[in-house]
Amino acid sequence: MKNFKIKTLLLIAFVTLLNTSCDKTLDLEVAEAYIPADLDLNASNWKTYVLTSNSEVAVAAPKPTSDPAYLKELDSLKNKIYPALTPANKDAIAYWGAGAVYRWNEIARELAAKYNVPPASNAEGKYPVPDAANPLADPMFPFANPPYTARALAYLNVAQYDALVTAWSYKSKFGRKSPSKIDASVKTLLPVSDLASYPSEDAVVAGASYTILIAMFPGEIPYLDTKLAEAKNARVWAGVNVPSDITAGDALGKAVGAKVMAKAKVDGMSTANNQALTAGMIEAAKGRGIKDTWLSQESPIRPPMLPNYAAVATWNFDKATMAQIRPTMPYVVGSAEWNKDFAELEEINKNQTREQARIANYWADGAGSYTPPGHWNREAANQGHDAKFSEVRMARTMALVSTALMDAGIACWEAKFYYYTPRPQQFGLKTSVGLPNFPSYTSGHSTFSAAAATVLSSLFPANATEFDAQAKEASNSRVYGLIHYRVDCEMGLVHGKKIGDYAIARGKLDGSGL
Repeated sequence: MKNFKIKTLLLIAFVTLLNTSCDKTLDLEVAEAYIPADLDLNASNWKTYVLTSNSEVAVAAPKPTSDPAYLKELDSLKNKIYPALTPANKDAIAYWGAGAVYRWNEIARELAAKYNVPPASNAEGKYPVPDAANPLADPMFPFANPPYTARALAYLNVAQYDALVTAWSYKSKFGRKSPSKIDASVKTLLPVSDLASYPSEDAVVAGASYTILIAMFPGEIPYLDTKLAEAKNARVWAGVNVPSDITAGDALGKAVGAKVMAKAKVDGMSTANNQALTAGMIEAAKGRGIKDTWLSQESPIRPPMLPNYAAVATWNFDKATMAQIRPTMPYVVGSAEWNKDFAELEEINKNQTREQARIANYWADGAGSYTPPGHWNREAANQGHDAKFSEVRMARTMALVSTALMDAGIACWEAKFYYYTPRPQQFGLKTSVGLPNFPSYTSGHSTFSAAAATVLSSLFPANATEFDAQAKEASNSRVYGLIHYRVDCEMGLVHGKKIGDYAIARGKLDGSGL
């Protein structure tokens, strides 16, 4: 079965326009720039997630293209900026030419991988909690585990999408063309579409993304400052925007990002790690018939990861619906069904094939990775890029997938701590792909993967068979890695599909036509 398709890196064709036969610029390989297959000119009417309307954030009218201030911007592009471009400037143009949503999501995933480091125990045998006020201390804040990463990516993608819907509204209202459409002597180093340039969609995405990411990864502000400046400058260096396009887009993106972060601050995440609740959860699970409950197998015993993550607000369904779609009671230890599942794990433990080992390791997505939500987020970005989506449709794609992934994490964690079932390691089995520090039923990998694959199959139906196969392989990987019983994975797939269906239902009503 095919692994996730790794994006083929291509040297973009526009470098031939640079007329630098004597230039010593290093060839920088980047994902190919393109003119969108559809500009989605009606996107200003698409339904937003957080904003109440596409005019909630105001954008001032631009100067007319005949105004001396604008003509001065054009002159600067032609006679100051273009002649002074450096090899580093051209590399930045090439990098950001792949697309703003595409690149900022890549940056977010890389940050998630960097911060996906579980806190170690201290000399007192305790596990200190990362401190947002001192993010670079040990342990670093955040611990970007799968639920945290899913949430960070969801808020990022929602901010990008809402900001771009708003931007499309003002583009339509003001209609200011790109510099080279006004003055043909302006040299451009990226493809230029007929989309209005004010406010700059790339700057909108940059401002929104920056606002979300400095909140989610506060220790990375200097790095993100650098990326923000580079992202905005690259559009001017490439001749596709004047500075006033960028300034308006940046301000709009940051304003929308602030509104989205206001929602994040009250979504319940602050109570997600409430360890005081676990004793009651264990007793409640026993009352439901779970004879053997989960116990940490680490030494010293590590508190469970985010036991109250179920309290976090969902995107595509409410808490009553979450309870209705909760997976049914799992097999209890010692039952015939449990014995059958455990026997399967014992057989794998004794005779694991090379292919099973490969699958277990490929999908492990453990410490130092950007986790299953990041894995599927990357696939969504690559699919959108291959389809040559506009920035706003790319953002919509990412928002549909990532809100489904965040909902999957919340609903899966609710089931885990509702039933509080033990993992196979409590009965003598070892694993080589990491030991998750939370209850077993259901499988997070399975739930995340089925939710994402369901949404992607709706958006890219020609690839539905491939997405389904990937989700099933991700699910099987947890059995092959001796992390989960078969029932955990099978029920996780069922649960994840239901969660994905809610995101699809939302998408069908957003006015985008897909």
